Amino acid sequence: MMKTSDPRSALWSATTAPPPDTPPLTGDRRADVVVIGGGFTGLSAALHLAEAGLDTVLLEAEAPGFGASGRNNGQVVPGFSRHSPDEVVAKFGSERGEALNTWVQDAAALVFGLIERHGIDCDATQNGWLMPAHTESRLAVAQAKHDQWAARGASVALLDRSETQALTGSEFYMGAWLHRGGGNINPLAYTRGLARAALNAGAVIHAVSPATAIERAGSAWRVTTPNGSVEADSVILATNAYSGDLWPGLARSVVPMRLLQGATKPLSDNVARTILPERQGISDARRVLWAFRKDGQGRLVTGAAPLVPGFRGPLRDLCTAQVKAVFPQAGDMEFEYLWDGKVAVTLDRLPRFHELAEGVYAGLGYSGRGIAMATAMGKLLAERVQGTPASDLPVPVAPLKPVPMRSLLIPLARVRMNWWRFLDRLD
Repeated sequence: MMKTSDPRSALWSATTAPPPDTPPLTGDRRADVVVIGGGFTGLSAALHLAEAGLDTVLLEAEAPGFGASGRNNGQVVPGFSRHSPDEVVAKFGSERGEALNTWVQDAAALVFGLIERHGIDCDATQNGWLMPAHTESRLAVAQAKHDQWAARGASVALLDRSETQALTGSEFYMGAWLHRGGGNINPLAYTRGLARAALNAGAVIHAVSPATAIERAGSAWRVTTPNGSVEADSVILATNAYSGDLWPGLARSVVPMRLLQGATKPLSDNVARTILPERQGISDARRVLWAFRKDGQGRLVTGAAPLVPGFRGPLRDLCTAQVKAVFPQAGDMEFEYLWDGKVAVTLDRLPRFHELAEGVYAGLGYSGRGIAMATAMGKLLAERVQGTPASDLPVPVAPLKPVPMRSLLIPLARVRMNWWRFLDRLD
């Protein structure tokens, strides 16, 4: 039995076409830009740079989509994981805050636009994203987010109990807010599609080529791998939760957390028709959210809260309990796939854009909203490399700061998760 941390244990690994050929780097070469990391951020950056005519080399330690980009739930969410738009404005001011709000909302449209433009076959559906609530207090949280996005012209709707039941196929929730710009994809297929698009645009991608060092080489930068090196004027670090020690302090600026996923065997046609009939994705309003969606073969895919790795038995029980609570008509379903992947969480749950040195940039910390945000961050990094002033970018440049008491945060987070679960049960 494969471990849940093995990417081959994920549903997407079993249902996705093989990746394009991306041989390891051998020897030394020159480029305009070197991108480190083959997830959503790095591949989006490489694609947009190559389309702009820059000689771009991407280095990936494993294979494109190896990390969370190829292992997540597949929901494309046009919003923040925690903040409401008003809170963002309060934090950054009206001009900068609204620019960030617009950037986050438009990120989902960027994803589906790239899928259409490059013909990426990734089981994409853009039928909307739902945040349903199971209590009055949590419904108030969902309604506040709806109202604030609606005030900014977003295509959203507030649903009553019957409307929510019709879209979810569940009597568990008493209401929801819907963002019509969201949707679902097969995230690994999307990642591999971005890689093909970047290659077609002229980028060079080297898998199994971990960057081991970044150092000055005259006026340029040299990135070294076990069997070669790339010199370039600019470097983009798109390593997110897999940053390691490559750049001092970068890994310690975020907290790596594991998100766990489970996928049932394909449901019978009769049952599948009653569950998420229009295939919207759900990230509910709980303090410790439950996530649900269906794939194109009628499997129900659910996400669980961050836990320690190696929890395959409890993970199966947790996923089963979640499905039975929300979709009792699924009966005694069997989970065919169980897997996990690391995501990078920031203390305030907002993404980070860093200028680490002259010509060295990083984007990370999407806190569970990586498909849309990371794709948009890659485009933003490409624009900065091409000379767009930092002051004109929608994501403010942040100083690189280590997370205080980082080694204690993960065990403390588990304690907090249990407390939040208790409060959800009280509700």
